[in-house]
Amino acid sequence: QVQLVESGGGLVQAGGSLRLSCAAAGGTISNNVMGWFRQAPGKEREFVAAIGWSGGPTYYTDSVKGRFTISRDNAKNTVYLQMTSLKAEDTAVYYCNAVPSFSRTNEVFYSWGQGTQVTVSS
Repeated sequence: QVQLVESGGGLVQAGGSLRLSCAAAGGTISNNVMGWFRQAPGKEREFVAAIGWSGGPTYYTDSVKGRFTISRDNAKNTVYLQMTSLKAEDTAVYYCNAVPSFSRTNEVFYSWGQGTQVTVSS
C-alpha cells in the first residue's frame, strides 16, 4: 500500500509563497493522476489541483488558477504544489492523493496522509 507524506507547509504572510511536496513510499505513483486537496477548519476537504501521470495535463479549481502550479518528478516519486500570492482563505491542511481521472477527483486510491498545515496571515 502506497503511503503519502506531505511536507513544506508553514506560516506565511499574505502575498507570500510556499512549495509543498508529496512523497510516496511503498509503491510507485508514476502511473497515477495525482491531486492536491485541502481542508480548512470546519469545512469539507476540497480538490485543489491535479496532474496527469506524464506531467500533464494539469487542472485547477478556480480559486487557485494563476496562483498555484502542480508538478511532479516521477523519478523521485514526488508531487509538488507551488503556491504564490497566498491569501488568508488558502489557510488549510493540504493533502495529496491519487485519483482515477480529472473528472473523478472525489475518489481517491490511497489512505490519506497526515497533511501539511498552511497558515496565511493577513
